[in-house]
Amino acid sequence: MAAPARPGILVVDDEPRSVEVIARVLDEDFDVHTALSAADAIRILETEWIQTVFSDQRMPDVSGVEFLTQVRQRWPDVVRIVITGYIDPEDIIGAVNTAGIHQFITKPWHPDHLLLTARNAAKLYQLQREHDRLTGELKLLTPVAESRLVTRRERVRQEYRFDTLVRAPGSPVDAICRKGAQVAGFNVPVLVLGETGTGKELLARAIHYGSPRGDRPFYAENCGAIPDELLESELFGHKKGAFTGAHTSRVGLLEQADGGTVFLDEIGDISPAFQVKLLRFLQEGEIRPVGSNEVRTVDVRVLAATHRDLPAAVKAGRFREDLYYRLSTLTLTMPPLRDRPADIPVLARHLLERLGAAHGKPVAGFAPETLSCLEGYGWPGNVRELQNEIMRMLVLCEGDRLGAELLSDHVLRGAAMNARAQPDLDTATLEALSQGGPLKTRIERIEAGILLETLVRCRWNKSRAADELGLSRMGLRAKLERYGIERGPMIQRH
Repeated sequence: MAAPARPGILVVDDEPRSVEVIARVLDEDFDVHTALSAADAIRILETEWIQTVFSDQRMPDVSGVEFLTQVRQRWPDVVRIVITGYIDPEDIIGAVNTAGIHQFITKPWHPDHLLLTARNAAKLYQLQREHDRLTGELKLLTPVAESRLVTRRERVRQEYRFDTLVRAPGSPVDAICRKGAQVAGFNVPVLVLGETGTGKELLARAIHYGSPRGDRPFYAENCGAIPDELLESELFGHKKGAFTGAHTSRVGLLEQADGGTVFLDEIGDISPAFQVKLLRFLQEGEIRPVGSNEVRTVDVRVLAATHRDLPAAVKAGRFREDLYYRLSTLTLTMPPLRDRPADIPVLARHLLERLGAAHGKPVAGFAPETLSCLEGYGWPGNVRELQNEIMRMLVLCEGDRLGAELLSDHVLRGAAMNARAQPDLDTATLEALSQGGPLKTRIERIEAGILLETLVRCRWNKSRAADELGLSRMGLRAKLERYGIERGPMIQRH
């Protein structure tokens, strides 16, 4: 049965004149069918696509409510409307219960009211059909959604494996990952130490996804970024009205992560008052939302991290000793980037590939002298600073490679003054650079550093470097020979 271009309406009344008038009112917007008896109406419903039925209540063979009850049983989606001249409250209740009447229209009716009722009935029918369609699709999508969720979880687990922490072969991070993999399977707290930007959260995620809790939630909270009151609400939740602005109740992260892991970053920055509340949770596994008297038990593994010296904070009385021992069942320390220079080119290439793809600007890679400078710099901000520097270079790059001239001045200066960036200087000069010495030696150290930094920034264009330094080419060459600075040893092929 093909659906008509306009919504189908069936008008049922034993009076031909009444049927004709109603049909004339509705004919402009609807495909109107008429019947003078319930039997005729049933035949029409069996052959036509009807969305709404208008039925008179008083008919000789069967009442309107009785007829619409049959319609409800056979065509439950059809919207049913009764037209009557007399309405008793008990009749209304009975009609709604037995026939599922959508609306009563009393006689005499107004054409505008009749037309509005028909239009609303057509919208209701379409909404019911859309609801049924979506319900059916949801039933079909449930196994698909579950499959997608499993696939996504597995993809996340693969992304945060220990062997996906980017590093060079033989990196000091290898030993950290081996120890992390050993402890991952045990339900004990782990304290991750290390400077800011060394990748403590990545290690924590690898521990979580390498554990039996890997298919359960993982939440991270920076404890140093928010005050105690908000931190307590974030972790333990709160009841509506517990404090100003608490317009609704909130479930805390510890309860949301039930069965999973919560990573508390910058744990060394929490106040002594909050340390007591956190200690109670670690001891009892119980939480009490702010403003509530109800105590709830949750099963959560806590991983914590800080860049601070917690043992020193314990001695100074700034951090509770019992909480420290609760958190540090096993302690892992992520080494700073300056202690693993071999990781720098590997990390730099990885970050460049990822950032280039994310910003739609892929480049071929780094110029050799650029990698040499990156390795020579101390990176006090560690991987986070390296990422920001590469992002800056990528934005400024106009060619297919990131040259040393794109590096920030402080990176160039730091690389030039670092002994690792000057493997071609003799032993006596290296000792002078590292140990100080007479004024003349210190001035030579500074001069050598300036020369090297300028040459790297000028991409070893000696004419340009000489102009910038106010030297002749012969004068620059003499100074380079004096300090043994040559381009060849500076370029390390990676």
